[in-house]
Amino acid sequence: MRNVGLFIALFVSTSIVFASSDQFANTELHDKRWIHGSEDCAVNTDPPIEIFQFDTSSYILRQNKCLSFEAPFVYVLFGETKVLVLDTGATDDPADYPLYETVISLLEKHSKQDSNQAKTILVLHSHSHGDHHAGDSQFEGKPNVTIIKPNHVAVTELFGSSEASNEQIQVYLGARALTIFPTPGHQEEAITIYDPQTKWLITGDTLYPGYIYVKNWKTYKKSITRMATFARNHEISAVLGAHIEMTLNLGKHYPIGALFQPNEASLVLPVEDLFALDAKLQNTKKSKIVFDRFVIAPMSAFQKMLSRAAKALVN
Repeated sequence: MRNVGLFIALFVSTSIVFASSDQFANTELHDKRWIHGSEDCAVNTDPPIEIFQFDTSSYILRQNKCLSFEAPFVYVLFGETKVLVLDTGATDDPADYPLYETVISLLEKHSKQDSNQAKTILVLHSHSHGDHHAGDSQFEGKPNVTIIKPNHVAVTELFGSSEASNEQIQVYLGARALTIFPTPGHQEEAITIYDPQTKWLITGDTLYPGYIYVKNWKTYKKSITRMATFARNHEISAVLGAHIEMTLNLGKHYPIGALFQPNEASLVLPVEDLFALDAKLQNTKKSKIVFDRFVIAPMSAFQKMLSRAAKALVN
């Protein structure tokens, strides 16, 4: 099926005169089959990090599921003076998970392609859950690296406000300006990033093809509305989260902790799914909601207790 999909994508990109390279790249991303673990991780031969190059300056990395069942995605976006690393994964040991080394290799690749000054690295986080910042230790103390910690103080300083609002900020990478705005609900420090170059809306764990637990239902509803309002006023090519937990069978997800996901759904969610979620939340009481490509569910009291304990370690 993957080969058929790729053939169709190639056929469309070469046969339709007005199909742009961006359209083909998004088709390729939509059809991308990622490394997805093994039935027996002892014999897994996949690399610890898979690298997908979307265009000349945009990369998506995925951690091997045999290192962590979370298998989070990391986004690396290059500007002329800075490179953004969004999230650092679920493993700290560089011997097992060489994220910093991987980012440096991408920097070296780009330094050979242009003669601009050395780029600084900005490490930012979609939210503060541990599977998104465990790799921070690999970047700490390294030259030309700035890490925005995934805690309340750092996020408050980022937005200049102690309250989540409609405020948006711009982060400039050099000829590439990203829009960032707070989208709490799944977790208090959650943010969403819009990249006008790729037209990606990068949503972390706020919205992704998986089983999404919501800590604060009321706040989450407001955040989804904020995201939907933004999307209606900007061109969105893809909604991209931080995990894949859904199968190709609509409405079906893998069990929590699965180390082998051989028939995963696409990482890409269409923006129409965001609009549908917004509409559904406005007319639904706090309860589990099953969509074709994701599931939304309120956290239990026990889950909230665990979340508060984990948050205390970060803040």
